[in-house]
Amino acid sequence: MVNVANRLRLMRETAGLSQRELARKSGVSNGTISQIEKGNSDPSVGLLKQILEGLELSISDFFEERTHSREKIFFSVEDFVDVGSGSVQFLQMGPSTAGRKLQFYKEVYPEATSTGHKSLVHEGEEAGLILKGQLEVTVGDQRRILSAGEGYYFNSMIPHSFRNVGNEPCELISSCTPPF
Repeated sequence: MVNVANRLRLMRETAGLSQRELARKSGVSNGTISQIEKGNSDPSVGLLKQILEGLELSISDFFEERTHSREKIFFSVEDFVDVGSGSVQFLQMGPSTAGRKLQFYKEVYPEATSTGHKSLVHEGEEAGLILKGQLEVTVGDQRRILSAGEGYYFNSMIPHSFRNVGNEPCELISSCTPPF
């Protein structure tokens, strides 16, 4: 599992930026970046994405392991890598999306968790299928609570967010293109 605090500090220093410079480039306060790098705060997916935009990195690049082997076709449970931060798990199929046009996840939202207060926006399309529990999906001005067997598909340039509104963990399979 990736240590978000150490990885963020390493990526920032590799880019030659101070915390203040990264704060200015990303629109996130210096104090917030400092707390994350000290390990005192776990950023939401939306907040981490915003910080990484200041580093010109995708979430996939941030969590990617730099070892590449021949193209893998089959994946077991151990091959899914948690590229999320905070309490929501984004279990990505394989450690890297380098060279891929599709990103595939198993997502797990514990009770009362969400992708954060800031809506997500990125190039491409997203689709998902709820396996267990309930998930409130907000896309632009549309909002719906989905249950097992229901799904979504939308243009991910439209601001969107996800929140578990049920009283059990919500599990779903999702994909987005291109990988972010």
